[in-house]
Amino acid sequence: MNPNEESNSQGTTVGDLKRMVHEVFEEYHNVQSKRTEPAYKAELEDERRKREIMEKRVNELVEENRRGKAKAETMERETFIKGELQRLGVAKIDLAFKAVRDEIQRETDGTLHARGVDGPMPVQEFLRKFVDENPELLPARNLGGSGTSTTGRGSQSSPGIDIDSIRPGMSKEDLARARKEIARVAGLLID
Repeated sequence: MNPNEESNSQGTTVGDLKRMVHEVFEEYHNVQSKRTEPAYKAELEDERRKREIMEKRVNELVEENRRGKAKAETMERETFIKGELQRLGVAKIDLAFKAVRDEIQRETDGTLHARGVDGPMPVQEFLRKFVDENPELLPARNLGGSGTSTTGRGSQSSPGIDIDSIRPGMSKEDLARARKEIARVAGLLID
């Protein structure tokens, strides 16, 4: 062999050896990738599921918060309207509230306004006008007149009796007083 051939065969051998080592590393890397790839995919899938569950829970909490705020706003609105009706002396508050609740809305600035005939108006003014137009919602007046008697049978000055004080084993005096008061009240109801 000549020296050129020998160095050429050594170069080929070294080149072949480098190529073979490179192929082995590539094959090893491919095998490792194939082994770990399912684990990565499973981990990514698991993380995706967790993220979707968390997003769903966050959306549920946002919706629950929105409903809670709406309910609180409604309760505050109802409380305010009923308080104003009570302040105006309305006896049938629930009935009056049902009649006006749809006319009173919250504006974008957070204040309550009523939709009146002339456009938006303050709630107090709207309710005062409503009560003035519907006096049947106010308590009945105790109207006396000619021929009306304020005294009934029996004495009006009797102190009355507490219903809770009537019980078995009462003293004879207390029992007689209770019977007398019951008869007096029954007599007033019969007249």
